[in-house]
Amino acid sequence: MTDHAYPPNLSAYLGHFPELGKDVYVHPTAQVMGDVVLGNDVSVWPGTVIRGDVNSIRIGEGSNIQDLCMLHVSHKSSWDPGGSPLLIGRCVTVGHQVILHGCTIGDECLIGMGSIVMDKVKIEPRVLVGAGSLVPEGRVLESGYLYLGRPVRRVRELTAQELEHFMYSAQHYIRLKESWRQN
Repeated sequence: MTDHAYPPNLSAYLGHFPELGKDVYVHPTAQVMGDVVLGNDVSVWPGTVIRGDVNSIRIGEGSNIQDLCMLHVSHKSSWDPGGSPLLIGRCVTVGHQVILHGCTIGDECLIGMGSIVMDKVKIEPRVLVGAGSLVPEGRVLESGYLYLGRPVRRVRELTAQELEHFMYSAQHYIRLKESWRQN
């Protein structure tokens, strides 16, 4: 099938066309291109760019990528045969204006507004990255903690309420995208 059979904000690159799961919402002003797979109930909000041109991007079920985010990857090379794909787990909330580049984010995380997460970072499940944080290349953020700063540092353990909020946030965005899909 050719590009013209798809919405103009979804585009192929080198034979890879974005794959969308069931009940996905991609706002008309967002751009999704190349080797990208969006799981069921994913939402992608206005002005976001998800560019899977030189490596793959996978976003897990129930995750939301909020307004003006930039998601990209690093290419494969002789010095880095795998490059840096971008892997986002299930029920992840990615706040407004976040940059994610070639990193791995576990299930039920929240990446605060304006944060930058660089290549080869591994964020374990159930981590809160505070707004405006910078996670330098190659760092590992351990499950169950709040991380904050530029560069990011571990601040404290998460409370039970904060841990519950991860799923609340994901479910809220699933409900919100459904109202937009019906609009």
